[in-house]
Amino acid sequence: MLEALWGGWRHSRALRARASTYVDALGHDPAEEDVRWLADAATHGDEDHARWELRYARQALGLLTAQRDALDDQTGSAVAHALAESLGRDRRVAPGKLGIAERQLNERITAYADALGNREGAGSGWHLGRTLLRFSGCRETVAPEIVAHAAEITSRYLGEANEALRDAFGAAMLPDNERPSMLKRG
Repeated sequence: MLEALWGGWRHSRALRARASTYVDALGHDPAEEDVRWLADAATHGDEDHARWELRYARQALGLLTAQRDALDDQTGSAVAHALAESLGRDRRVAPGKLGIAERQLNERITAYADALGNREGAGSGWHLGRTLLRFSGCRETVAPEIVAHAAEITSRYLGEANEALRDAFGAAMLPDNERPSMLKRG
C-alpha cells in the first residue's frame, strides 16, 4: 500500500517536472524577424502586439500538441497546469493583468484548436495562419502570400512543439516487427 502511494507520488512529481520543462521550451521569445514581419503584415507596426501574438500562438499550439500527440492522457492536463503556472509567473504580464492574459490565451487555444481541425479549403496550415493574422488585427481579406507566411510560422511552431514534447516526455517506441495499426487498445 505504502509502495503504491510512494510510486504514485513519484510518477506525479516526474510528470509535473517534465511538463514544466516542456512549457519552458515553449516560453522563449519569438524570433525578431517573425516579430517584424507580423508587425508589418498585421499589427500596423506594433511590435509588442506582434510579439505577444507569436508567444500566445507558440503556447496555444504547444498545449494542443501535448493534448494531441502525448504518449499518455495525463500529459495534456499536466502541461495545461504548468502553462497556467508559467503565465502566472511571467514578468512580461503587467501587474493586475493576469486575468486578461489568461482569457486571451484561452481564446487563442480554442481558435487554434478549431483551425487544426479544419481541413476545408487549403487545409489546417492555412487556417492556422489565418488565425494568427486575425488575432493580430487582420480581419479583412489578406493576400495569399501573407497567409502562407503566417502558416509557415505556425507550422514551424507545431514542429518545435513536437520536438520539445519528445525531448521532455520521450518518443513512442515500437518493436521493428510491430505496426501501430496492429496494437490493441487496452
